[in-house]
Amino acid sequence: MKYRINIIEIILGATFAFASCASKLETPPPPVYSDTRTMTIRLNQEQQTIDGFGASDAWRCQMVGKYWPEAKKNAIADLLFSKEVDEKGNPKGIGLSIWRFYLGAGSMEQGPESDISDEWRRAECFQAADGTYNWQNQEGQRWFLQAARQRGVEKYLAFTISAPVHMTLNGKAFSSQKQKMNIKEDMMPAYADFLVDCIDNLQKNEGITFNYLSPVNEPQWDWMAGNNGKASQEGTPATNEEVYQLTSLLSERLHNRGLTTKIALGEAAAINYLYENVNGETRDNQIDEFWKTSSPLSITSLPNVENVITGHSYFSVWPTNDQVQYRQKLNAKVKQYPGLKYWQTEYCVLENPGEGEIPGGGGGQRDLGMKTAIFVARIIHNDLAVANASSWQWWTSLTRADYKDGLIYLDDGNSTGSQSPEYCKKDGYARPSKLMWALGNYSRFIRPGMKRIEVENQNPVQAATDVMISAYKDAATKILVIVAINTNENERTYQLDIDGQIKNQSLIPYITSEGSNLEKGKEVAVDNIVIPAKSIVTYIGEVE
Repeated sequence: MKYRINIIEIILGATFAFASCASKLETPPPPVYSDTRTMTIRLNQEQQTIDGFGASDAWRCQMVGKYWPEAKKNAIADLLFSKEVDEKGNPKGIGLSIWRFYLGAGSMEQGPESDISDEWRRAECFQAADGTYNWQNQEGQRWFLQAARQRGVEKYLAFTISAPVHMTLNGKAFSSQKQKMNIKEDMMPAYADFLVDCIDNLQKNEGITFNYLSPVNEPQWDWMAGNNGKASQEGTPATNEEVYQLTSLLSERLHNRGLTTKIALGEAAAINYLYENVNGETRDNQIDEFWKTSSPLSITSLPNVENVITGHSYFSVWPTNDQVQYRQKLNAKVKQYPGLKYWQTEYCVLENPGEGEIPGGGGGQRDLGMKTAIFVARIIHNDLAVANASSWQWWTSLTRADYKDGLIYLDDGNSTGSQSPEYCKKDGYARPSKLMWALGNYSRFIRPGMKRIEVENQNPVQAATDVMISAYKDAATKILVIVAINTNENERTYQLDIDGQIKNQSLIPYITSEGSNLEKGKEVAVDNIVIPAKSIVTYIGEVE
């Protein structure tokens, strides 16, 4: 059966008051226009298969997992990983399906001599300079790894940013040279051995299979110290040739060791590095470089390589017209390689789109409310619906900074964040953001293996400042998931055209708004879907 749901939307037209130094004209009441639209969802027009939604343990999980009280750690883990509901049917957490585990380079052991100014952004290494391993290191991160396993997280990704410090050219976990990887000339095989040893032993010791290994991170950045000689974190640049060399070594070792872990390559610092020549360097145009079979750097024939290219959504989200165009270009390039997938694997707010979009205008100044949540939800939508991303992953799960980089904010109850070494190190308050719950509108309900299905009649540029809708289905369970983002100050009422029968002709909404955190609402008829103002709503139905 096919039934039609109209979209009824009230659009307030605007007239402008003209002013001069001498007088100001009266503004007449704005006319009201009625715009009836049909939003069409085609169940059989399948797009990408979803691999999952995730976040990382960098950098704060190492302290929280090691030192904080058990009850508070478990409460944080519930928020990130739980798929349970409370007595009212409200989700207890956002049900992440991918957890990113950071393999550190050893700057923590170096202490202040690491020249990484913030202790919280240093990291332990499993391997010592003499080649021996201590699998008891990274205690706090391993606590969260187990917490994710206990709560049913489906997939795990290990990632690295720098070779262990005893393998680097400068003995540091950051670079002293532009463009080239910070590693001794003869140490690339040892670095590959280290990464594979970590995967192998973590799986044995922790009882967790790592589905993916990401061996480079933002190789287009220089990752050098500032004028004060201090760096902000671990990291190294890398040329495409060096990325290829490391990937080849890892592929061989994973295969020979009988490990199922797949290499997920890219982690480009901005998505245009994936599909075009940006600045004439040897660190861009990565899709063609790595996936064209005629390229000398082609990885298509290597074992243990996932058919995916990964990138970060930084510096490509504003203005909204550019946000859409970047993703259209990326999708067009990916489609040139049948079977190739795209993952968005890291984002937090580094942009400066202005005060009208988010408080503070950019990354500085934390925001627990809806402005930042809607700003990021717009990016998630366009990464999924325009770039055709199969996975979307946030950067750091926890933050103690007064910055827009976390899902959950840590503070002492008296301030909004600090970089002081002891600030919230052993205890504190954990405050989930609306951004976290907005991500949950996707991650909690769109599970690995579901397919995005086509929502017709949407202009992505216009939708970005209006209402954005995407839809997903589970072929096995017949579950239909619709996610709507209403950026307007007024509610919007929708009627949909769905080419299938929906059980009871109704949907169950889960609402994130200023007053709701993924709150289960009352069942709504499919011909009268009201999306509250400034909200993200997930509607769940069942196809008969």
